[in-house]
Amino acid sequence: MKRELEYFFAALRFFTRLPVPAWVGHSAEQLNHAARYFPLVGIIIGAIGAAVTEAAALALPIGVAVLLGMAATVLATGGFHEDGFADSCDGFGGGFDKARVLTIMKDSRIGSYAAIGLVLLLLTKWNVLVEIDAAFGPPLLALTLIAGHAVSRLASTVLIYFLEYVRDDDSSKSKPLARRMSGGELAIAALCGLAPCLLLPPGDMLCGLAAAALAALLAARYFLRRIGGYTGDCLGATQQVAELAFYLGMLCNFS
Repeated sequence: MKRELEYFFAALRFFTRLPVPAWVGHSAEQLNHAARYFPLVGIIIGAIGAAVTEAAALALPIGVAVLLGMAATVLATGGFHEDGFADSCDGFGGGFDKARVLTIMKDSRIGSYAAIGLVLLLLTKWNVLVEIDAAFGPPLLALTLIAGHAVSRLASTVLIYFLEYVRDDDSSKSKPLARRMSGGELAIAALCGLAPCLLLPPGDMLCGLAAAALAALLAARYFLRRIGGYTGDCLGATQQVAELAFYLGMLCNFS
């Protein structure tokens, strides 16, 4: 049990800026097994966003409350996944071969593809969440946020399981997660990622899951075709796209 707690806290420390107990320590083994708790970290981040959204909605318009909730999740993760999405937009948008794509993705500067992609992604996510509140009401908006963050991180975890990590340099911050996961580890990730969905209306939830799965499948096929596998930035991009797809699927079914 202690070892599993260490793996969980390693995932929490790697994927967020939230504090972890000092006794956890730090080791390569912890990071090698941390990906199994990626979706559980998503539950925590989603709960933070949901709590801020619901608290703000008590005194502010829902549009402002949703924006504050989104900001809270970005602060909690340090924009980790948004940064991966932005780097992926620049890399795949500006690179014409694998080497060039990977080089651009390593560049810390933000380009036009990243700026446009981030604006469109965040604006669409905000608009969809506002519409979900109007369609389902505040309690289900909170549950949808938690489920969306968990499911989208499961989508990224599935990429780790099925695809090859394509960077050779040891400087990559995602290198420790590049070890192939076992079936048991994927099962733990799936349990954590899908559990919050049980609290949602079945029909809406299934549409959300189908949309997120489709987004992950298309992302995986695209990454395979362009670079032969995935990088850490690809995982961040998949999380962001799958999260938005989950919300869109929920909204489409209600409509």
